[in-house]
Amino acid sequence: MATLQDIKRRIRSVGNTRKITKAMELVAAARLRRAEERIVQLRDYADRMQELTAGTARAASSLRGLTLLQEREPRRVAIVALTGDRGLAGAFNGQILRRAFALERSLRSEGREVRWLVVGRKGRSTLRFRRYEVEQAWTGFTDRPGYRDAQAVAHRLAELYGEDEIDRAVLVYNHYVSPLVQRVTEQQVLPISEEVLGREEDEEEHERALMGDFIYEPEPEQILERLLPVYLETEVYRALLESAASEHGARMTAMRNASKNAVELIDSLTLDLNRARQAEITQEILEVVAGADALTQ
Repeated sequence: MATLQDIKRRIRSVGNTRKITKAMELVAAARLRRAEERIVQLRDYADRMQELTAGTARAASSLRGLTLLQEREPRRVAIVALTGDRGLAGAFNGQILRRAFALERSLRSEGREVRWLVVGRKGRSTLRFRRYEVEQAWTGFTDRPGYRDAQAVAHRLAELYGEDEIDRAVLVYNHYVSPLVQRVTEQQVLPISEEVLGREEDEEEHERALMGDFIYEPEPEQILERLLPVYLETEVYRALLESAASEHGARMTAMRNASKNAVELIDSLTLDLNRARQAEITQEILEVVAGADALTQ
């Protein structure tokens, strides 16, 4: 049976842990509010960017010369896993990696080659621990990604695709719904689908686009060649922000649960402490009574 000193030591230890988890919960909550504001702002921008790109695509007479739209047989697929730099975020990193490994097994069963790119130290360390070859890893910004970080990822993917090193690129990340809900999402970013751009092989639709309120200078094809890399950067940036908000939400929830468990454990240990103290007092009374009886005999 644990002694009074052991129980007191455990109570102090759990109390100190609770202070840490509570502080981490508050920090994650503050960062989550800022991340939610950034997501709301970017979602509007990303929607307008998609509309602009789609409108230009409908006005273009041909899209065959645009590299990022070229559909190829997907023999080599790049999986880009968006994980975090730190742990203590519940199942945030684990569910991303499980989905990425499941996707890899599915692709390999179809005879396709898989190349790995990863964002975040947790994903990089897990892949290297499993002895996967990592094409490239980006770290140090997962809690607050910037547009330059998205540009670095998007430029690398576009470079690999343009050099025929890969035939498809898929992002695997957590889509932020609420602090309690983050949905794992697979999003193909390369090649950019013509369906995403609202491209329809309809002559009447094409004529309406050309006769609209826009005058394209230079030609729509040239404008679209400049817009597609920006569209790719925007989609990657949106995924990074969704992942960052999901990480903060998962960490806040995990630390809140840890603090709650610490309180319950302290209550349980306090009861054990009271029982042990009462048993010790009872034992001392019994010893005094026994000593008094021995003296009177």
